[in-house]
Amino acid sequence: MADTPPSLYAAREPIFPRRVSGFFRKFKWWIMAVTLGIYYLLPWVRWDRGPNMPDQAVLADLAHRRFFFFWIEIWPHEFYFVAGLLIMAGLGLFLFTSALGRVWCGYACPQTVWTDLFLLVERRVEGDRNAQIRLWKSKWDARKWRLRITKWLIWLAISVATGGAWVFYFTDAPTLAVNLVTLNAPSVAYVSIAILTATTFVFGGFMREQVCIYMCPWPRIQAAMMDEGTLTVGYRTWRGEPRGKHRKGARAAAETRIATAYTETNLPEADQGTGDCIDCMACVNVCPMGIDIRDGQQMECITCALCIDACDEIMDKIGKPRGLIDYLSLEDVPPPKDDPARASWTPKPVWQHVLRPRSILYTALWSIIGIGLVVALFVRSDIELTVSPVRNPTFVMQSDGSIRNIYDVRLRNKSGDDRLFHLSLTSDETLRIGLEGTNTLSVLVPANETLLQRVYVTARQGDPAASADRTDLRLWVEDLTTNTRASVATLFNGTGE
Repeated sequence: MADTPPSLYAAREPIFPRRVSGFFRKFKWWIMAVTLGIYYLLPWVRWDRGPNMPDQAVLADLAHRRFFFFWIEIWPHEFYFVAGLLIMAGLGLFLFTSALGRVWCGYACPQTVWTDLFLLVERRVEGDRNAQIRLWKSKWDARKWRLRITKWLIWLAISVATGGAWVFYFTDAPTLAVNLVTLNAPSVAYVSIAILTATTFVFGGFMREQVCIYMCPWPRIQAAMMDEGTLTVGYRTWRGEPRGKHRKGARAAAETRIATAYTETNLPEADQGTGDCIDCMACVNVCPMGIDIRDGQQMECITCALCIDACDEIMDKIGKPRGLIDYLSLEDVPPPKDDPARASWTPKPVWQHVLRPRSILYTALWSIIGIGLVVALFVRSDIELTVSPVRNPTFVMQSDGSIRNIYDVRLRNKSGDDRLFHLSLTSDETLRIGLEGTNTLSVLVPANETLLQRVYVTARQGDPAASADRTDLRLWVEDLTTNTRASVATLFNGTGE
């Protein structure tokens, strides 16, 4: 009988990160509070835009195909603003990654933020790391069921709030909230909330690091954004190795003198004793990805820097300098001991890691796009028009011999008031203009609406434009309230004889 091939499947080993305190942990708490506060509360911020307009500060009004962001209103034909913001977000991600590694993943990624929140709930309900491990290995008794159900219910409440907050961005939040409670909301709202609730509950509660490792493409792309000068979380091997348990007494005092003599310009020799790493596993126990940063940079590392806080805490306790695990780059690795350059080697200051040609280029591109969007936002007019010549037929010969062209003109009033728009034309030839449904050349366009108006342009018999193949002309629209004008160039088709 042939040997059974080994299984390539390995069951997931649950990760129970230990609680840690320090600068980076506090920084992450602040980012969590700010980002979650913005996400949950922003739909409820009001903004007065006048009558017949939504008063929600941030609203993606799909029904009317507009996006509102405080005083900014984006129409469908202005999607280039959204495209520009997406490009800026991508360049910003490239910039931060080239300078500080996966800083987005470690601090602001939604998967990281919600996982941190779920871990906080888990610790409050089940206890810290050791208590969670004991509970995981214990049998399913009444206490274990009680703790698990309590944790799951809190997770579910957070997940429902997450899905509910998302749908509030697409319609008036107070109105939708009442409709959701009274079961009068559209079915798409309930479906959206259910999907987002399920994904938040599963991704933040059970999949956690698996989302980052197996589902997110960014760990595989980030290598193209990083180089030897990129600052990322790393372990100073030349200082920490060889590892050894912390000992008290004369030998420990001698080793401590060696370690405390360490500076970036005066490197301790590892063969004079054990390194600073006492193999306490604190950096491993706090890692939400379950990796050992001492093994070098790994795809799974999200650069959350919690291992820095954990290691610094241990270094303080054993009387050794901080920074065994820190933000550093490959350029910060000193030359070998037998290299003559080691004596004069100094690491680059932080600003040289950040201000590099790559990061400067990303910043310049990001700034150019941002400035361009701001300029385009402030120079755009409150009135716009588009002209579509009717091509079937291209022209009409009337009973008096004159030639008439027909145009469909869309007049867009982007102000908050009804406006009277006056239409006219300019051309090198003599042409007459008329509007369908009115004897005047002015039409009333409702506030924040688009009006489709049919326009007739006529060349009398004998005029050069009537017999010419094509004649250039320009259609103008003027807001009679503000005297703002806009125009579009088009063509008049004649007989060509």
